[in-house]
Amino acid sequence: MAGPLDGVKIVDFTGVVSGPLATMFLADQGASVLKVEPLSGDITRRSRQAIDKQGEFSALFISSNRGKRSISVDAKSQEGREILLKLLADADVLVQNFRPGAMERLGMGPEQLREKFPRLIYVSISGVGDDGPYFKKRVYDPIVQGLSGFADIQADPQTGRPRMIRTIVADKTAAIFTAQAICAALYGREQSGRGEHIKVAMLDAMISYLWPEGMMQYTVVGKEAATADPNLRPDLVFETKDGYITVGTISDSEWSGFCEASGHPELKTDPRFSTPSARTANGMDRILLMGELIKQRTSAEWLERLDNADVPCAPILRRNELVQNEQVVARELIKEFDQPTVGRVRQPQPAAQFESIAGQPIRPAPRIGEHTSAILRELGYSDKAVAELIASRVIRIPSYQ
Repeated sequence: MAGPLDGVKIVDFTGVVSGPLATMFLADQGASVLKVEPLSGDITRRSRQAIDKQGEFSALFISSNRGKRSISVDAKSQEGREILLKLLADADVLVQNFRPGAMERLGMGPEQLREKFPRLIYVSISGVGDDGPYFKKRVYDPIVQGLSGFADIQADPQTGRPRMIRTIVADKTAAIFTAQAICAALYGREQSGRGEHIKVAMLDAMISYLWPEGMMQYTVVGKEAATADPNLRPDLVFETKDGYITVGTISDSEWSGFCEASGHPELKTDPRFSTPSARTANGMDRILLMGELIKQRTSAEWLERLDNADVPCAPILRRNELVQNEQVVARELIKEFDQPTVGRVRQPQPAAQFESIAGQPIRPAPRIGEHTSAILRELGYSDKAVAELIASRVIRIPSYQ
């Protein structure tokens, strides 16, 4: 069945992760995403270990580009730009994450396209925005983690040394914000009939994402120094006799349940921990005490005791355990399918599940320029014209075509 975005055409000029992941979410929901690649392909095809003999696929690329069609074009050539303008003639959305000025040099900046395509939703993704003293910086995820406060919130509670999150959280968060903004703009266009220029900076996205609990002590102007940092404490990884678990004790009932499960009911009335505000103020002492108690039993014992007391808890899974976890398996959260030239691969089920497309199979990621010929024929190019473009290296198609 068609997804909720069936009929929406997205021309995706993005590379690396933030843009490709955003458009992949929309492809999962039924949009037709045409991935425009240089003749050498998206950089992430090669920036990680190749998993096929041709060297066209990395696991990262597959996980950011499933369900798309690929057209490989030399956008710097006149013929290439003509192809791209024809692609945009009936497109709903253009997404790009080039450095500032690159699209304008191709004649495809937002203002340059607005007159030709007034209904086009134009999306620009950047690292730190298109103005300010940093706007020309080359930016990757760790740069944004450092600038946004994320490295600070992960700081070692004893030494204060900042630490990075070991996943590209800034790229992926920006992707989610971008996908949501595109859907909002599509709805807005239904009301106004006009397109929109959306700007999403990774830095902006991460500050917005961090703020609700990560910046609590900076929320009230003038009271910053008097407000304790709620994050200056050990993390909630607790070592057991045979592994690691995590436990949440925010509410009074949860703390009471933990005290009973631990065999120390007297802790419920300890003045350091008897109220939510006291537990927050004495967070370091509370978590260190919990850690000492939790070391005394196995993970299975603790999880049974805490579940019986209705206390939030879970095993801390190693990544190699995740695929076989009983909850993951029961809900079929990880799917398998055949990826051409690679073999059998795993991908997560799309996080947002729609009743109308329940059970729809996941579509593989494309080879470089896999759909170039078909797309050009849809645009009205003849077989002879396609052959001439291939010969002049304006376009690329896979060797098997």
